Amino acid sequence: MAPPAGKRVKGCQIFRPFIYGTTARPFDEKTNPKPPGVPDDHTHSWTVFVKGIDDVDISYWLRRVQFKLHESIPNHVRMVDSVPSKPFEIHETGWGEFEIAIKLYYVPESGEKPQTLYHHLRLHPYGRTEEEKENMRLNGTGEIISWTYEEQIFNEPYEAFYEILTSGAMPSSGTTKPNGGAGKGKGHGSKQKATTGTTEAQRSEGGVLERSAMIPMVNRPGQPFSRETEQLEIKKLKEALVKVEDMTKTLVAELDRKNKYMAELKAGGDVKAS
Repeated sequence: MAPPAGKRVKGCQIFRPFIYGTTARPFDEKTNPKPPGVPDDHTHSWTVFVKGIDDVDISYWLRRVQFKLHESIPNHVRMVDSVPSKPFEIHETGWGEFEIAIKLYYVPESGEKPQTLYHHLRLHPYGRTEEEKENMRLNGTGEIISWTYEEQIFNEPYEAFYEILTSGAMPSSGTTKPNGGAGKGKGHGSKQKATTGTTEAQRSEGGVLERSAMIPMVNRPGQPFSRETEQLEIKKLKEALVKVEDMTKTLVAELDRKNKYMAELKAGGDVKAS
């Protein structure tokens, strides 16, 4: 592909948040019946996707996504072209977990080469501890959610692509309900105004504007990534850091005690093991 006409915007870096991952559900006669024609040994339905944070449109920078599935699946390399305000996704059924290669193709104006991400399809509850696995098992939906928050960084974009990225935040493709609630891609609560060029776009509290680097302020059902999530993760990291520092102090004290003991032995002292 020939590079776009024009120069790069030096010293400029622009990022756009997005989400990729899988959602799986076990087949169940009441909540998730197996469709006709699905093989008997298939135990789950699942979806792999790439989409914008808070379901906003990302087709202005992402043109196509290739999903490379397990070779045992018919047509295991799938191409999904962009549709404005729709996620890049495919739906399948199966019985086993495997790694999915997700290749991102950018819009021609970007001049960027494709990049590949890798994601492990999860069909069963997982976690670092049995408690985390149990919480996923009892989440009330039956879904096994394995999502990853990512930020696409464009370093020194071409001038034409820079104009696309910075053409002003657009109102979300969802609609706001008259009672102040939220439609697709919106938050909840009081409305806020954001300037987009010469007009003002409405957005709900916790929602985001398209063509921006915003993320929601708070978590909502189906939208687990937000500033609230970020603060919770920061809190966990700070708590873990305190534990590590305490462990380090204990180990250093123990090492000092042993070094002192070794020094006394070498000096010929009559030291009894403590």
